[in-house]
Amino acid sequence: MIKKIFCRMLSFTYFFCCFYTLFTMPVYAYIDPSAVTYVIQAVAGVLIALGAALTIFRHKIFSAFNGRRKDNTPVEKIEFKDVEDDEK
Repeated sequence: MIKKIFCRMLSFTYFFCCFYTLFTMPVYAYIDPSAVTYVIQAVAGVLIALGAALTIFRHKIFSAFNGRRKDNTPVEKIEFKDVEDDEK
């Protein structure tokens, strides 16, 4: 059992090394570390802003379903007059 697993791992490693050696090309490119830092900051800023917005809307939605405001005071209910009451 262990011999079979070891043979599979060895054959996979051999295949991967051959594939990597035969099908790779050298790339002459340079990515400035400061550019990567700016990208990371932009992505982090967007994620933090989305998290804050979702948290605010989540609290508003939950408070609407619970019928209470953030300071635990009940929400005033609006009563609508019937049209028939105005005619009388």
